[in-house]
Amino acid sequence: MVADVAVVGAGLNGLATAWALRRAGIDVVVYEQFDLGHTRGSSHGRTRIFRLAYPEEKWVRFAQDALDGWRELERESGEELLLLNGLLELCREGVQSSQEALQACNAACELLTREETEARFGVVPDDHASVLFQPDAGVVFADRALSAFARGLRIETGRRVESLEELDEPVVVVTAGPWARRLLEPAGIELPVVETRETVAYFRLEGPVPSVVAEVETRGHGFYSLCDPVYGLKVGSHMRGSPSDPDEEGGPDDALVQEIAGWTRERFPRAEPTPIRAESCFYTTTDDERFVLERHGRIVVGSACSGHAFKFGPATGKRLAALAVEGFG
Repeated sequence: MVADVAVVGAGLNGLATAWALRRAGIDVVVYEQFDLGHTRGSSHGRTRIFRLAYPEEKWVRFAQDALDGWRELERESGEELLLLNGLLELCREGVQSSQEALQACNAACELLTREETEARFGVVPDDHASVLFQPDAGVVFADRALSAFARGLRIETGRRVESLEELDEPVVVVTAGPWARRLLEPAGIELPVVETRETVAYFRLEGPVPSVVAEVETRGHGFYSLCDPVYGLKVGSHMRGSPSDPDEEGGPDDALVQEIAGWTRERFPRAEPTPIRAESCFYTTTDDERFVLERHGRIVVGSACSGHAFKFGPATGKRLAALAVEGFG
């Protein structure tokens, strides 16, 4: 049975879009080449960082919109999807933090000294780092979130779309992560992204821990960490992966695992220094980490990734759903 809208890719953005469409009364089908929750793309895992802290107001407001959406999904699903233990932003000397943007958006934050940070959270910043604490932050339980979005949707797993021409639905939303660029090219749509395989590692750490975005430069950051409900701490090195083909299976970069372990020893002295395990995921990144949310005829492009998309899921899904229904009725 042909639906009104087809969504290609059942990662976070695809499921969030289909969820928003179904709530709007639109008949939608989701096509996924693997099983739900597979580990080949960008959405798998137990947790992802949720934060309001960005140095640009537009991203803070986008995250605030997403926070409302996460709470809406929690009410609908009856699941706890957010754990807000706060976020520490560790900025290198001379770099502007997110403080001004947060204050402009009426989001709570406070500056901490190095000593206060260590005493309160067990995190040891660099000697010359400035520290900003943002309380309305922490983690999204990623696997739970995917399940909550998927509930009640029509999803065809094991269905790899080789060409958009094979789909009969009048509107097609492409949220195919690292597969999106090649899927869109035959339709004459250029997606300016690079697909890279990134590495994260897990460490034993007891007790609650805030999320951390660390060694923040003028643009971007070096490392990040967040709570993991099984091991305690999940740590990654941001945008350090190599360009990779998502159709080829791969694993974590051993050299990066060692770098991550070294940073973790410096910043989290209470954590066990040896990683318990490591894994990989894909980033699909634009040159300035923006999201591509566009409509081209019957095709809607949802490449909302760049290594920081999960937190925005409900808000991104609503925006893509709005693009999909343009002209309906």
